[in-house]
Amino acid sequence: MLESRWLEAVGVAVAITLATATAAQAAPAPNPAAESASAVVTLRYDDSRAGGWEAEIAAGVASWNSNVDNVKLVEAAPGTRAEIQIVATSGWPQATLGPVRPGGQVRVELGSQAVAQGHDKTRIAAHEIGHSLGLPDTKPGPCSQLMSGSSAGISCKNALPNAAEQSRVESAYGGGLAPRVPADGRVLVDAP
Repeated sequence: MLESRWLEAVGVAVAITLATATAAQAAPAPNPAAESASAVVTLRYDDSRAGGWEAEIAAGVASWNSNVDNVKLVEAAPGTRAEIQIVATSGWPQATLGPVRPGGQVRVELGSQAVAQGHDKTRIAAHEIGHSLGLPDTKPGPCSQLMSGSSAGISCKNALPNAAEQSRVESAYGGGLAPRVPADGRVLVDAP
């Protein structure tokens, strides 16, 4: 009887070992590089002090959200800290050069002086958000470059980043590295 229980216990141990080995072969170990490459960095923005720019900010945010895969801009809930502070001012548009990190903070000023001279408000919003994501100005430049800013002229309405601009942002936030890449911190003023 003792021998029978011993054989039964050995049989159970062998069965558990085989099941564990089979499961280990069936489910490969997670690949941390693949997981971090597909990581999406979420950045919150606060536009509560940007009265009169709500539609243009929403369009600028939508432009970035639909053109980059690893960064997602979301409106901050009231009372929560936002990485991107967006305010309306009477001067020229300007922004802190990023890339802003989750938990960090940059400022975007949407200046009415550029609007008074005829520049498109949606392009201004998308351009200034681009600074927050780490893109410097590319002046002078054509209208097809969002970061050419005011140098593209007042007839330019393009608020979409081109392929090179998209690639630079995705590279800056690739692999979940954005938390380790500090913002540049310079303030870029977009006056002609």
